[in-house]
Amino acid sequence: MEPQFASSGIAHVWTQGDWVTRSVAIVLLLMSLATWIIILWKALDQRAQRAQAKGVEGFWHSADFAEGLDKLGTPEGNPFRAVALEGRESTRHILHKDGHNGSPPQRQLHDSLDVSDWVERSLRKSVDDYTARAQSGLSVLASVASTAPFVGLFGTVWGIYHALLSIGAAGQVSIDQVAGPIGEALIMTALGLLVAIPAVLGFNALVRGNKGINHQLNRFAHDLHAYFVTGARVTAGGDGKVLPMKKVL
Repeated sequence: MEPQFASSGIAHVWTQGDWVTRSVAIVLLLMSLATWIIILWKALDQRAQRAQAKGVEGFWHSADFAEGLDKLGTPEGNPFRAVALEGRESTRHILHKDGHNGSPPQRQLHDSLDVSDWVERSLRKSVDDYTARAQSGLSVLASVASTAPFVGLFGTVWGIYHALLSIGAAGQVSIDQVAGPIGEALIMTALGLLVAIPAVLGFNALVRGNKGINHQLNRFAHDLHAYFVTGARVTAGGDGKVLPMKKVL
């Protein structure tokens, strides 16, 4: 390897750079680690939730509500099971079937709401809770995608500034004295882009995945609302046929 190439590259930028250059490199490294951790974490969550969504149809073909919950899967991070439980508990409450010692509970202000409105609000709350959890971490990806190129650009500007100072102090200027330091400074811009591009792609992919799961969850909540209020799931044919699942209220 020729000497001029042996003394260049990322390693040379780190060893010859000052604390500002090293700080920029560390910040970009932390941004990259945070990006990939969030992408992998959210991707695994979405994979599990897509698998849980497959149990929705089995839920509606269960003999009773308890069996339906079993078909929805484990409760850990399962938004479909959480929505079903929220709907059941809200319906029990509004119909005063959760009394203690055999006596109905004391009426409260929200008991004046219509059953349909109360169940709808409870289901919407559960869906909104999932939406908030699903969006956690995405703001970090958006921040990395928008700021990483500028962080890298700052490192480049700082490196070029010090390279020009060194060239001016040397008193003699040749092409290798200019090209080497300037080229090394441009590495920081490239690193900023390498950090930002996965963040942008990951953000878009995760947002698209969240929209798909949220659509399935809203459709499930709509069917649950119809079931708890009328005793029948809304069907595509509009025949109003009551499913064989027993209501447990």
